[in-house]
Amino acid sequence: MRRLFPVTEETSDADGPEWGLDELAEAYAYPAGAEVWLRANMVSSLDGAAQHDGRSQPISSDTDMRVFGTLRALADVVVVGAETVRLEGYRPARARAAFAERRAAAGQGPAPAIAVVSASLDLDFSLPLFARPLVPTLVLTGATAPLDRIRAAREAGAEVLVAGDGARVEMNQAVRALAERGLTRQLTEGGPRLLAQFIADGALDELCLTVSPVLTAGRAQRIADGPGLAVPDRFRLASVLEEAGFLFTQYRRN
Repeated sequence: MRRLFPVTEETSDADGPEWGLDELAEAYAYPAGAEVWLRANMVSSLDGAAQHDGRSQPISSDTDMRVFGTLRALADVVVVGAETVRLEGYRPARARAAFAERRAAAGQGPAPAIAVVSASLDLDFSLPLFARPLVPTLVLTGATAPLDRIRAAREAGAEVLVAGDGARVEMNQAVRALAERGLTRQLTEGGPRLLAQFIADGALDELCLTVSPVLTAGRAQRIADGPGLAVPDRFRLASVLEEAGFLFTQYRRN
């Protein structure tokens, strides 16, 4: 692993030093002084595909998964879309011994909470995500969500947060609702539809994008899949790391 931007002594080293979890944690630390910060973590092929054959794993790498784990370990909460939960059988976040001391020093619990965004609450509440989480799972929904599904979520042990006056979840309200519970270091892993909602509502502060050195062609989703913005939202480059041709980038809102 080597840092390409900002330029440091590491940049001139063709191989770069060995990066452990501590170095990754420092590289991806949340900005000091931010009252609430929402970052997204996604991977894309060179030709813009967010997945291959319906999964992101074929365009990922071992180092990408280490970054994925590090970002989770730094977060208070991981926000995920209902479709991703349904398709991938999403599981609770686990406590990681390597980050236990760091999380305790930051006043965090043993693992991040998972927050599922769903207007319909069409979810299987018998999944381990709801039935056996280390930290109670949250569900973000709109004010007109079906009452029987709200009751089912609560009976399963989930905390239901209303973030929107109608059926749609308003993403800025979702960010605030989580922050009001002390969950200010926020991470979303998508899927693409959820990321598009965050972008459309102007709620995203940072994008951690892994650029994979592969081409897939085909008609795979992009990392954000939803209505476009009338005016593109410009972010600034904050960091670039490189290993084995993979670029690990961080872009932050101007």
